[in-house]
Amino acid sequence: MYEAMIGFGVAGNFAGHLEQAGEASDFVGVQVQEQHAPKGMFPFYVPGSAGQLGVYPVSPRRIVVPEAGGNLQIEPEVVLVVDLVYRDERVVSLTPRRFGAYNDCSIRRPNARKISEKKNWGPQSKGVAADLIDIDHFSRGGVMDRYRLGCYLLRDGELHTYGVDSALLGYSYFYQTLADWMVVTLNEQQDAGPLEHLHGLLRQAGFPAQALIGIGATRYTPYGETTFLKSGDVAYVAVYDETRYDTAALTEIMREGREETRAGLSLLRQTIETGDEP
Repeated sequence: MYEAMIGFGVAGNFAGHLEQAGEASDFVGVQVQEQHAPKGMFPFYVPGSAGQLGVYPVSPRRIVVPEAGGNLQIEPEVVLVVDLVYRDERVVSLTPRRFGAYNDCSIRRPNARKISEKKNWGPQSKGVAADLIDIDHFSRGGVMDRYRLGCYLLRDGELHTYGVDSALLGYSYFYQTLADWMVVTLNEQQDAGPLEHLHGLLRQAGFPAQALIGIGATRYTPYGETTFLKSGDVAYVAVYDETRYDTAALTEIMREGREETRAGLSLLRQTIETGDEP
């Protein structure tokens, strides 16, 4: 569904997540303009690439464990579908059109050189909800003001809270501040430390008209911070309108297991499977 879009993520856009994920030390040498600013952006999918990043990783239903195994964690995020406009091969505008639930599922590789090496290990290593929500305007007063992000893991019949339920307004950079920062980052970020030269990847992908961008993972609960995924688990990420749902209503929907479109809810449900399962 998103095969023609380039895929990026934002690192360090929610206070405390990098420390919990064991990745804060990767960014010691990365300079930022403000203490609370994101650390940078990373690719997870580059259409047309001959390397691993050219493998389409997004699935609305499954996470496939790598053949070599590894410690996998859900990374609950909001994803944006954005329009990109270029002038003289530079990004001049970035307009978010839709948003919803995203699992930027990561494999913990302490010695990885780049963030992207933890993000795409093959097909069905990422998750985007089938139902995304239209954005009226990407600014205060818009629809996103009233949305929250939650994350749960169903294991052996028991539903656990995996991520700290958080308002979207809790992102460090959001709305126009985030959009402006992403435009600069896509044009200017260089290959340094865990980060990569993004403009070169845009050129490699033929300067695509749209991008799929995860804007950062929230903090884990103590359970989520210490629990890695295994075959048979079911991962949930929910982006929901807090005026329509509360956590009790959300957990009831997950326990029922019904997959249907609901107003004010973008719900991602993924089973964790090994590669040899049907």
